[in-house]
Parts: sequence; structure tokens; C-alpha cells
Amino acid sequence: MSLRGVDWGEVPEETARVARAVFPKGCLAMRMRDTLGPVFADTEFTGLFPSRGRPAVSPARLALVSVLQFTEGLTDRQAAHAVRSRLDWKYALGLELTDTGFDFSVLSEFRSRLVDGAAGRMILDAVLLAAGEAGLVKARGRQRTDSTHVLAATRELNRLEFVVETLRAALNEIAAVAGEWLAALAPPEWFDRYSMRPEDSRFPSRWAARVEHGHQVISDGFAVLEAVWGPSAPAGLRHLPAVEFLRRVWVQQGEFHEGQPRWRDPKNIPPGRIRYCTPYDADARTGAKRDLAWNGYKVHLSETCEPDAPHLITNVTTTPAAVSDMEMTTVIHDELEERRLLPDEHLLDAGYVDAHHIVAARHEYGIEILGPVQTATGWQTKAGEGFAVTDFSIDWDARTVTCPNGRTTRQWREDRSQNGTPVIRSQFPAGTCSPCSQRDRCTRSTAKGRAITLRPRREHEALQQAKAQQETDAWKRQYQHRAGVEGTIAQAVHRFEARRSRYRGLAKTSLQHFFTAAAMNFARLDAWLTNTPFAPTRTSPFAALRPAG
Repeated sequence: MSLRGVDWGEVPEETARVARAVFPKGCLAMRMRDTLGPVFADTEFTGLFPSRGRPAVSPARLALVSVLQFTEGLTDRQAAHAVRSRLDWKYALGLELTDTGFDFSVLSEFRSRLVDGAAGRMILDAVLLAAGEAGLVKARGRQRTDSTHVLAATRELNRLEFVVETLRAALNEIAAVAGEWLAALAPPEWFDRYSMRPEDSRFPSRWAARVEHGHQVISDGFAVLEAVWGPSAPAGLRHLPAVEFLRRVWVQQGEFHEGQPRWRDPKNIPPGRIRYCTPYDADARTGAKRDLAWNGYKVHLSETCEPDAPHLITNVTTTPAAVSDMEMTTVIHDELEERRLLPDEHLLDAGYVDAHHIVAARHEYGIEILGPVQTATGWQTKAGEGFAVTDFSIDWDARTVTCPNGRTTRQWREDRSQNGTPVIRSQFPAGTCSPCSQRDRCTRSTAKGRAITLRPRREHEALQQAKAQQETDAWKRQYQHRAGVEGTIAQAVHRFEARRSRYRGLAKTSLQHFFTAAAMNFARLDAWLTNTPFAPTRTSPFAALRPAG
């Protein structure tokens, strides 16, 4: 299949005449065509198609169909039917009234090409470029970012169900290519254990019995792996995807104790960042935030928030669920810089903000981060009577620290924290602190002097400045604008179904979110053009009775 460029610069006259007669006030699809133009061009997709073969359906049109599809939450069949039957879509796509469209399977094939070419971001970029040319989006200004969890497109499994289903999936894949070999290998009881899906099976209710069942499953799995790697196994079995996944899971979930295979103790399994959680999506991970835990991914949305312009999504990044927000701050800035969409001011919640982010954003990107930084957590601060780090004087040039009572230490050591960030550790000698009358307000150690942990100079000063600013009324008024991103997350979740992945795998889920962000921008541009106000914040009947003033 090869690419043959299609010129769709003008809407056919008859299509325009009938569409305007039916929609005299216009509609979203028609307004987007009138305001943004075609948005996509076939030349942008040249690298995704070979130079020879049967001509493909215009990828520019498929891209626009996909964005409209996500705007309305349609399936592939419904979207293909809309291309054939709806006047507003024909107008947006520049099609003749008699155009019969394409088979719905073309949309899936087009998404596969985008995934294989890592070209999903160009969908969002094309919409932003068209909006920029229309004067509706520009770089700098103010932006805000937040994230939400995304559930994998697979059933939630507990640990026992997971190992059973992983082994069952491997047995099914082996049976499809080497059934006779597997039938000769499998004991009769395997057919009782692994013929049915875990949710259709009845596992023991007692914990000890469930653990024993887990030991048996792990033992069976090791038997399969040993046989697959044995000399009598048919060639190629060890390279089957489900068998390779079984091997990886058994490394995480199984072990040998005194020569016997067994199910690992829950305290001895890998962390959620690298732990598999379903045999049908190898990229999904387990994430946790406060009292919420889920299997899947996390999506970060950034948007403009100027009062005199539409609030458009400028960046979307999808990660496995276990990746923290703190790790994504610099990544988001890099992606915005690459596309020349950096803000002057970036509103973030505490999960994204740390001292090195403030310094890097200011000096490398020209961005002022506005977000709460973590306050001191030492017992001295909590008690309200002790000496906190801010009470000590630091001479950065002389590399000394002076306590509130005038005693100075020259012990100064560069180190790294448990998170890998650079820190400076300074320790007062025990002989210096022991005779001090204020010792009880400074340290509880009876054998050592006070220890101080500092950030590098620029980060320390930025942190102290940020802590002071966030206590002011002016800072609080500025930061109030961040609250609007909660509405963006709600819109993405409730209208565009961003919290449930349609597809399996990180690459396909990322592509879904690029289409979702482009669709959200279509909806927001349409609301801006029609002067549709933001939805009001919910007010309970009782709160509405509050007296004015």
C-alpha cells in the first residue's frame, strides 16, 4: 500500500450548498473546517507508507476522521458510517456527496501505522499548528498541568488469578502450534486447573489453601518452562510471546526454596514499577496514589489558561502507572520546548514541584514554576519551638554552617539523597553540641551533634524563596488558576473516556490520548467560537441558600 497525495483544499460546491442548507448555523465539524482548514496534509504522513503498492486512503482524511471519531466517542464502524452518510463530516473532509467512504478496518490499519512510526504526537501538533495559524494559540503565557490514572483494557486480576491466567495463556499458545507435544506432556489435572478462565474457577477461600494453590501453579509453570527449553521441545516454542511472558512473570512471582518451587511471599515480589499485572498487556503496571490503586497507565495533560483565549491542550504524555509526577516535570518541559510551546508561568501541584525543577525551569527554559513546595518535616518545625534548618546561617563560599547559638562547623560533604538528588551534609561535632544549653531544641541525639542536610546553593535559595512566597496572598491568588485543570481532567474522563484505555500496550494507549487531546481541542475551539461559557461549578441546594455578602 503506497501513498498518493490528495488535494482537498476546497469543499465541493454541492457538498457545501447542501450542508449549509441543512446546518444554517453550522456545527462542530463544519466550524473546524471553516476556521482551521483541512488541518492535516498527506505529505505529513509520507514516512509511514512505502513508495510502491496500491494507493492508500488519504491519511490526512483518516487523521481528521479519527479526531472527529474521538470527539463523538464513536467506534470504527460508526465513524466509517458517518463518513458515508453525514453531511457535516463530508463537508469537513471535503468529500463529494456521492463519496462512498471506506471500510471501517482502514482506521485500525491507520492507527497501526501511526504506532509503528511513533507518529501519534503529530496528530495533536497539526491541530495546534492550525489553531496557531488562526491566531487561537501561541507560545509563552500561562499553562497548567495535572495527571490522572488510566485503567488498562484488561480485567483486573488478583495475584493468584494473575499467575493462573499467565500460565493458561502460555498453554493455549503452545497448544495452537504444538498440540500433540503438549498433550503428551500435560498431566490430567492440568486440564482441570487451566482449561477455564480464573474468574470461572473456584479458588480456595482460606489463605493457607490459596498459598498452597499458588505453590502448585508456580510448580506447574516451571515444569512447562523446563519442557519448552528441553531438547525434545519443537523448535520455536521458547520464542512464543506468551511463553516469554510466562518466563518473565515466573522470575517475579516464583522462587526455589530448599530446592522446591514455590510462590513468592508478597513482601518479596518486585515493586509496582517493574511488576507485571496482566498477561495481556505487558506494558501495564500497578500504580498507587493515597488510597487508590490501579493497573494500567497515567496520562499528563497540559493546557493554556489565558483568560482571553481558548484553553487548548498543548501537551499529553502517557506513562506506566508507577511513574511519579515528580519524574515528569522536566520531560513535559522538554516536549513543550521541542514544539515551541513553552509557557512563561507553569502552574503545578505539589507532586510535580521540587527545588531542582524550579531552578532548571528558570535557567534552562525561562519558566517560572508556580506550585507548593514541601515544607520542612523535621520534629523541630512540627514542635514549633526547635531550631529548623532555616534558623542556621550558611556560608556557601567558606562551606560552613553556623547554628543559632553562634557555633560553627566546617564539616561539609557532598552526597546524594535516597532519591538520587544531590545534597550537602553538614555535621556538628558532638563536643560542640553537648555543652549547649539549647541542645534539646536542636537535636534528640545523645551521642552525636546536629546534622544538617542542604540542597545545592541555587536549589536551597530557590526553595527558601518559594516557601516564603507561597505564604503570601498574592501567590495564593495566582495559584487559584491551577484549579481549572481539574475541570480539564473531568472533561477528559467523562466526555472523552480518557480513564479507560481502548487498546493494549503503552504505544497504543499513548496514541489514544493524542487523539483524545486533539478531540478536546476541537470541542474547546468550537465552544470558544460559539461563545459557550464554561460549565458552572456544582453548587449544592444548601450552599445556594448562603446569604449574599
